[in-house]
Amino acid sequence: MADINWEAPYCGAGNNCYRIGTDGSGNSYIAVAGAEERYLTDSAEALRQLIRDIKDGKADHLLG
Repeated sequence: MADINWEAPYCGAGNNCYRIGTDGSGNSYIAVAGAEERYLTDSAEALRQLIRDIKDGKADHLLG
């Protein structure tokens, strides 16, 4: 397993918590809090773009 530096969980209502992490090799990770061994991974740039897109409202349709 990679040496991942996990951020504190980002939580919504109830137990809907996600964690975002990075490693020293320029990779990023997203996992459900408590299940960090089952993560999605991509480049740190991909994570930056995902965050930009979310901030720009491109995922608002997922909010219901």
